[in-house]
Amino acid sequence: MYLIRKTSFKYIILVIATLNFNFILAQNSKYNFAKVDILVKQAIVDSVFPGAILLISKEGETIYEKAYGNFTYDKNSSKVKLNTIYDLASLTKIVATTTAAMICIDENLFHLNDNVTKYIPEFDNNEKEKITIKHLLLHNSGLPAYKRFYKFCSNADEVINDIFETKLVYKTGTKTVYSDLSMIVLQKVIEKVTGKTLDIFSKEKIFYPLNMKLTMFNPPDSIKNEIAPTELDDYWRHRLLRGEVHDETAFLLNGVSGNAGLFSTTEDLSRFLKMILQKGVFNKKRIIKKSTVKLFTTKQQNSERALGWDIKSPEKSSAGNLFSSLSFGHTGYTGTSMWIDPEKKIFVIFLTNRVYPSRENRKIIKFRPVLHDKIIKSIYK
Repeated sequence: MYLIRKTSFKYIILVIATLNFNFILAQNSKYNFAKVDILVKQAIVDSVFPGAILLISKEGETIYEKAYGNFTYDKNSSKVKLNTIYDLASLTKIVATTTAAMICIDENLFHLNDNVTKYIPEFDNNEKEKITIKHLLLHNSGLPAYKRFYKFCSNADEVINDIFETKLVYKTGTKTVYSDLSMIVLQKVIEKVTGKTLDIFSKEKIFYPLNMKLTMFNPPDSIKNEIAPTELDDYWRHRLLRGEVHDETAFLLNGVSGNAGLFSTTEDLSRFLKMILQKGVFNKKRIIKKSTVKLFTTKQQNSERALGWDIKSPEKSSAGNLFSSLSFGHTGYTGTSMWIDPEKKIFVIFLTNRVYPSRENRKIIKFRPVLHDKIIKSIYK
């Protein structure tokens, strides 16, 4: 079936709907993504990941979107479709936690320089009294990167109590250590000031306004067939992880955590990134203040990060070498990523389950920058 829609005198979008619904191409004579296509297909052959979805947007229009491969390396497994759902892992930190914090600031529920202890008095121990909301977002709070809570905690209360009692591993504000714990503490602040759990607040304030119907924590069993398997867990849960959060800490937190837990699709994430690229506006409705979006997506003084967001580093960035220095984005442990270049008005979403069957596969680290460079070369050849 072919559907042709005129979008301007210059552009025509051609949607090819196959039986697998696995390919959408915004046809424009300027763009030829054949080399990108070859690159992703070869990565599957090389076992970088069993399947993937790639979405490329420029100036608010999707110019390329394609599903690749299968749910697993078994060729008889389900083929990836455009609406296949993936475990986002740390993209949760941006799509849910950081964005929720932006909304809280817009609604005057807290301020960046507020101390965490203002909202969580029990956090005031072991020299943590000076940690602010901003420190949590910049990952320079002094909290450790992570803890293997699954080895000594059995429920959510034990995890949270341990985090609140955790000692700092460096003096607050003196260096940057990307920390899952910081984002979980931020989650608890958000929940305290809103009176709602992070999943409910995110659904009401982010997912529903952006029409992100397939973005959620704890997907129901009724849609698990549409979710790509994440990993064969052979060390803790001892089962195939599919539709339950991969991250062990998030699992202990009942699937709703500031650091991980979200499941989503490229289509839903594209709505989110369009809102960010349009400085907080989606479908003519303001979701976040323009000034707040600018503040959170700009490299902060004395830091190599923005607020919550990662910033493209001059070297060894997962965004490659050709995204502009103003670019910001994030990656997820399971094999997910999204990068925005506000200068070129481009964003790229790439979802995979690279940890299937095992997280020992780290080939995607070398693949991501090559992919992003190839995309930019294809657009600006």
